[in-house]
Amino acid sequence: MNSILINGLFPLQVPDPTFFNYEPGRKENLYFAIIIGAIILIIIILNILKNKFKIPALNGTQTGNRNPRKYSVMVMHRIASNLGLDRDQAKMLEFVFRNDGVSDPERSLNSPSLLDRHFKRAYRSIERTAISEDEINTRLGILFATRNIIETSAGSSSTTSTRQIPENAAAVLTIDDVNYPIRVISSRGDSLVVEHPLNSSGEPLRLPRGSKASLSFFTKSSKGFSVESRVLGSADTADGPVLQLVHSGQIKRLSNRRFRRRQIAISTAFYFVHTESTDNKKNTKMVVDKRRFTGSILDISIGGCSLKTVAPANAGQRLKIEFTREDNSIVAALGEVLRTNRMGASTIVHVKFLKVPHRSLNKINAMVYEYSD
Repeated sequence: MNSILINGLFPLQVPDPTFFNYEPGRKENLYFAIIIGAIILIIIILNILKNKFKIPALNGTQTGNRNPRKYSVMVMHRIASNLGLDRDQAKMLEFVFRNDGVSDPERSLNSPSLLDRHFKRAYRSIERTAISEDEINTRLGILFATRNIIETSAGSSSTTSTRQIPENAAAVLTIDDVNYPIRVISSRGDSLVVEHPLNSSGEPLRLPRGSKASLSFFTKSSKGFSVESRVLGSADTADGPVLQLVHSGQIKRLSNRRFRRRQIAISTAFYFVHTESTDNKKNTKMVVDKRRFTGSILDISIGGCSLKTVAPANAGQRLKIEFTREDNSIVAALGEVLRTNRMGASTIVHVKFLKVPHRSLNKINAMVYEYSD
């Protein structure tokens, strides 16, 4: 049998001179060997072509399908139920995953960077394919509502030490029950270095070594922490005076912010808003003052913002805030002053949004999640 297969695979070799002498069954054996050799050769060629050009398998399974169904409806139903998503939000989450070819949705949900990548691509896909402005705003509204719910449901942060605070993180330093908005300059050295708080005259506070200080800060995912520390000293740098604090691993978790907040610098205009009685004196209406004030937004979320200004502002006052994005679109919101903090000659005004148009809400969300950058 071996000699038959060899002769079938190599039909051009010279056979024994007596091979072609007619004997019953000899020619049939030759034909059979040639056929077997041809079949083997065809199979070898097909396998080479399949591996080289990724031809789909011959058993009917479409392994080359670009959008295979890689997770079940039951998995998505369980995920949506655990997150508390409504029907539209559950459909949006499935669209986000399918749009980016996600094969393991649970892995993506546990990775903020992966999740933001999927949502950012979905954001751009909606902007590109929607047929009207109303459809864009409606679908983006559902997209960001879904993302915010996932953000709120995220697990606890692993921040356990002041050495893990990122550079340039916004923070609040509390000394003698007075809050000073500052930024963390460095957390890698032997001490925690932050901006030096200023008094009402714009001069660095005089803080003796050993003075108690409380530092509060929020991570990028809006998880808040506070830590008790002490002053080590101060120093002058090329960028201004800095304060050195003692490192600590005793960090307390604060209650989560409802919405993600982004540190940013945007020039803004705002107008004070007051109420006036109507003619029948039973109802009131809001009137926007014509005087225009300017400032700079320091951080923002869809729930509110902080802005720096020299204009006078008091808790309880209402503001109409406006600023322009890079695409020349105007973002507007009605807000109320929650509190203010003096910072040298300027005032930090903390504002809670009361009413934000749907289009502006989507713009703010896109800024916060950095999808429009």
